[in-house]
Amino acid sequence: MSKIEGGRITFNQISFDLYYLLRNLHEMLGLRSKTKGLKLEFQVHHNFVPYVKTDENKLRQVLINLLGNAIKFTESGRVTLRVQSQNYETPDLTVLSFEVEDTGLGIAPDEIDMLFKPFGQTETGHKSNEGTGLGLPISQKFVQMMGGEIEIISEVGKGTIVRFTIFVQAADPQEIPAQPIQKRVIALADGQPSYRILVVEDAQENRQVLVCLLSKVGFEVQAAENGLEAIKMCAQWQPDLVWMDMRMPVMDGLEATKQIKATIPPDRAPIIIALTAHAFEEERSQILAMGCDDFVSKPFREAVIFDKMAQYLGVRYLYEGSPVEDVSLTSDLQNQPAVPLDRDSLQVMPTTWIEQLHQAVLCTNEPEILALIAEIPEYHGAWADLLKGWADNFEFDRILAFITGNPDL
Repeated sequence: MSKIEGGRITFNQISFDLYYLLRNLHEMLGLRSKTKGLKLEFQVHHNFVPYVKTDENKLRQVLINLLGNAIKFTESGRVTLRVQSQNYETPDLTVLSFEVEDTGLGIAPDEIDMLFKPFGQTETGHKSNEGTGLGLPISQKFVQMMGGEIEIISEVGKGTIVRFTIFVQAADPQEIPAQPIQKRVIALADGQPSYRILVVEDAQENRQVLVCLLSKVGFEVQAAENGLEAIKMCAQWQPDLVWMDMRMPVMDGLEATKQIKATIPPDRAPIIIALTAHAFEEERSQILAMGCDDFVSKPFREAVIFDKMAQYLGVRYLYEGSPVEDVSLTSDLQNQPAVPLDRDSLQVMPTTWIEQLHQAVLCTNEPEILALIAEIPEYHGAWADLLKGWADNFEFDRILAFITGNPDL
């Protein structure tokens, strides 16, 4: 963030399709809201200008931060994004207005300013054991760079509205590259075996989302509420693939995976893919060591679930609008094995380096963070690249979680 305050962040204005951006955001966050029983609505006004010029990456990050916080602090009801545009005094400029409204716990008026401080936590945050991290302070800076301000209106017990406006230029559609269309899976292609899929998840809402997603396209799906049930069902029903939540009562996913892999012969053992609660978790190396074949972070996109099943089972799909399409994943990237990443990776670096990185993150000193990452040896390039990616996207919360070993930051 110091790089932003020092004026060293560039404003990369490009022409892009705003509707396409919104559609991708809805897909990305839709499953996350469903798992909490929330309705995620995007309301676009009829005067909406779809082709615009501004910094697409910064706008995307702001919307992800605001919508992500709204979903995080809302336990029932809905989260709504409203978008509209209006002409400005200057003909070549358009004003875009965004509003994120939730039906969450709300925030006391005297605590709103606290939200714009790094890692600020209000009384609502204390009750839910959650904070906003660096998301809102960075969002405020980005919105200011785009010519606007963030405004928060909230009432305890009723919810919160976050508004901002930015100035954009209308773009010529001819300047915008054609976007790849991600077609939705609607069914399994003909001529395949029947695939049995077991979903192991203790939270009913989460379990139901995945069961419905898979069963509606043609998979045979069964569900278990804990690891002990999963062991019994693997022995009796013999699924081809198991989606295994890691944190469950009675028996967790790690122990269940270990026992399943130990008791079922390798030629009959199911593929087990862990469902992890965070984008980064220190226990990932343990997940793989216990026998899981791969892992997927929550919240996940539908496409990721289907892609993993194609990768491990060779499943072929029919896609929306393409009745004869049956594509399997074959790209090098999709077939790469999962690389474990945990805090032990830091042990290759001196203690003073770790302390310097920790301090740089707390101060949001991006130039210092990048300079320290550059000191990581080449043979640890995988996690160096990951850290750099987080820094480039201002996801300092993730770097801090990596350093401290606390995935809940």
